[in-house]
Parts: sequence; structure tokens; C-alpha cells
Amino acid sequence: MRTRRFFAILVLSLFLAWQLTAPAALAGVLFGAVTVRDEIEMGRTFHEMVKAKLPVVDDPEVVAYVKDVVERVGKAMPPQPFSITTTVIANNALNAFAVPGGYVYVFTGLLLNLEHESQLASVVGHELAHVTQRHVATRLEQMRVLGIGAMLGTIAGIFLGTKAGGGESMSNLGKAVAIGAQGAATAAFLSYSQDNEREADQVGMNYLIGAGYNPASMPQVFEIMAKRRWYTGSSDIPPYLSTHPGLLERVSYLGDRLKRLPSEYLDRADDDKKFLRVQTLLRGRLSDTDTALAYYKNKPEKELTCLDHVGLGILHGRQNRMAQAEQSFDKALACGGSDSLVLREAGSFYFRQGDFKRAGPLLQKALFYNPKDALALFYIARLMGERKEYPAAIQTMRQVLKEVPEDAEVRQHLGRLLGESGDTFGAHVQLAYAAMYERNPRQSGFHLDKARALAKTPEQKKELAELEKAHVARHARPDAPARPEGGGRP
Repeated sequence: MRTRRFFAILVLSLFLAWQLTAPAALAGVLFGAVTVRDEIEMGRTFHEMVKAKLPVVDDPEVVAYVKDVVERVGKAMPPQPFSITTTVIANNALNAFAVPGGYVYVFTGLLLNLEHESQLASVVGHELAHVTQRHVATRLEQMRVLGIGAMLGTIAGIFLGTKAGGGESMSNLGKAVAIGAQGAATAAFLSYSQDNEREADQVGMNYLIGAGYNPASMPQVFEIMAKRRWYTGSSDIPPYLSTHPGLLERVSYLGDRLKRLPSEYLDRADDDKKFLRVQTLLRGRLSDTDTALAYYKNKPEKELTCLDHVGLGILHGRQNRMAQAEQSFDKALACGGSDSLVLREAGSFYFRQGDFKRAGPLLQKALFYNPKDALALFYIARLMGERKEYPAAIQTMRQVLKEVPEDAEVRQHLGRLLGESGDTFGAHVQLAYAAMYERNPRQSGFHLDKARALAKTPEQKKELAELEKAHVARHARPDAPARPEGGGRP
């Protein structure tokens, strides 16, 4: 019920925020064609609202992986007047969408319910095809007599047309927003047409092939969704992927196309190593614990992999079953002691338990095998802080910050390290950023005032000016609630 209420508020808030903040540059949309500049600005504004309202996953490994898949598919597209921005949303719906301007959103439910990376790539290809074929822009052009506010209602109705974690349909909410604002005529534009979907399937398959994936994965996705719709009663299948045309019809016409493709495309093997690692992290950290534990319990003990033991360790830790968690991590280390993910998750577990002696070597070893592991580096910096090795800890945490500059938790720990080391000005600057990224303007303003009073040197005043600029830009929009639970890193 809480999730349902949140998503109801989300769509209404998106609509109201658009009414209050719609850029003047979009006024021309009402009277003529939607230009590329309009699309880019529309996408940027929508993206800011999504970040403010939806639980966004910020785990560096998950985000980097999905970004790599999206960019790999994106390279198969013809040149576009925009770059691609990828966001992972913590929600259990089998959903993904792309909006004008190259903004791509992938839900964790999609990642957890697919079986191969190529299937994820096929959904991405389909969504990017909607953008490159200007399906949204065309629909907005058809709505030129309506207000800009209705455009957001249309976009919300199309892209957030999914069950909110088994609650009320997002498509109904989006439709209600649009009808309430502009009349029943808008409802006709709340889903892609059959021609749009067919074209996105065909063009998306071209992108899939161009990216080096097996094109057979696209009909496989629709088969998975058809099976899940039958099994769950379509509680979390987005309408724009389950209708116009129907799933089985799409499997049929895509199957006919596969028969005409060279065998070399169909012989491409799946490489799911990274995909399975991301599934492990999402299942362990963000999934419902009972559902995730049932997934592992349904596997025979002999078939459990090192990654499965990691997932179980994370889940037991979430349930405060520390003895069971330790047993699972021990099993994972026994079979995967040279896997950076196994080492990092075990190390971070022992860190949170206060067993720094055991955590340190595991985290260092994880970083040895994967020098780009920002999360391992994050915990190493915290270990240094526990030992009061402040210069090294601060330098290491700043390295982490380069990878995730808008991570509130990293900013918060850096602020603490600076404060404990005696740099009070620097501490307030970082804590102001942390509150800013947690969407807490009052707390951010408190630390900003403290930093103002302490700024003395030219370097400090320059850093203060950058903070003030960011503070004004971030909080110029209507206040947004703090991020819901489940979107971030434990």
C-alpha cells in the first residue's frame, strides 16, 4: 500500500512540477513540430524529475554494467544529436523505457527476471528504436493543441505504465493525470500504436545485431513476459510491452525474421558473467528477502554457485542472521577466493560487523583483482579512518568521489573524515553536498552557512562559490522528498 501511494504521488508530482517549471523554450511545441532541441530539453527536465522522485540505484557495479550494455547497443544506432544517459530504477516491474534526448531507464525487476544479457540488450534496443524513430515526438506533435502539462501526463502514461510493485496501475495513474488536466482526448495518446511497436521491434533487432548480440533474444523476452503474464495475471508487465501487438504475435513475426537471417547471427553465444553478478547484487540487496531466499532454496545444494553463496550471505545479513551469513560467505570464499566480487562482499560484511582485522585483507585483495572497484575502495577508506590514518583515508575517499560524485553516503563519510582530521570547513562543505544529494535543503543550507563563516583562503572561497552555485541549482526546483528506501547502497 505504501508503494502504491508513493507512485500515485510520483505521477501527480511530476505533472505539477512540470506545470511549475516547464521551460519557456518549449512553448513552440504547442504550435508546431517538436524540434530536436525541444526533445533534448524535454528529456533533460523529465530526467531531473525522475531522479528526484524515483528510487535510483547507485551501486557503481550495477550502474556501470547497465551503462555498458546500453552504450554497446547505442553504438549500433545511426549518429544522434544527443548522448545516452542511463539510470537504473529500484522497482520490481519488468520495465525499461527511453525518452527523447537519449535518457534510458532500466528497472531492477527487468534485470532480475531475464535470463541473459542479450535479452536485456534486446529490450534496450527496442526502447532506443522508439527514440531514434521519434515515436514520442510524433505523438506530441499530434497533441499540439494541448498544454505542455499534458505532455508530461502523456509521457508518464506511456513510460510509467506499469504496476507499482503489485499495486495500482501506473498507466491508469498517468491517464488520470492527463484526463484531469486536459480532457479525455489525451487518453488516446497514452500508448504506442501497433505500427510504432512493430517498427521498434524491427529497428531494435537491427541495433541488437549491430551490437554483436544474438537476435533470437528479442522474441525470448516476449516469451518470458507472456509466461509471466499468465503466471502472475500481468501484475507487473507494462502495457506498452504486453500489447500493441500482443506478445505471442510479436514472437511469431520476429521468429519469421530470424529464419531469414544468416546463421552466424544466430550462433552467437551468450556471455552472462557480468549479468549474473549484477543479478546477485540486486537479488541480495534490493529484492524482497522471502522471495530471494525462496529462489536459492529452490536450487539443490550441489548446484549453488559461489555467486549464490554471496547472495545468500547478503540476504542473511539483511535479516540479521549473522552466523548464517558468515557461513555463506565462508562457502563463497572457499570456491571463489580470487573473485573480486566475492572478496568485496565478504570484506564489507565483516567491516559492518566491526571485524576490521578480517575485513582489511579481503578488501585489499578485492582491489588487487579489480582496481576499479569503487565500493571496495570506499570500505578501505573507512578502514583507514577507523585507524585514524586521516590523510590516507581522505585521499582514498576522494578517489571514490571521482567515480560517484553525487553519492550522498560517500560525501557524508568524507565530511566526517575531514572533520575528525581538523578541517572543519571542508567537513561542512562535504556534509552540505551530502544533504543536497539526499534532497534535504534545510540541512544542506545549515552546513552551507557554517562553511560561509569558515571560508578564509582564496581556495576555500572558490570551493564555497562552487557549493553555493550547486545549492541554488539543486534547490531551485520544487522540494522533492528524500529518496525512498531500497534505492541505494547498504
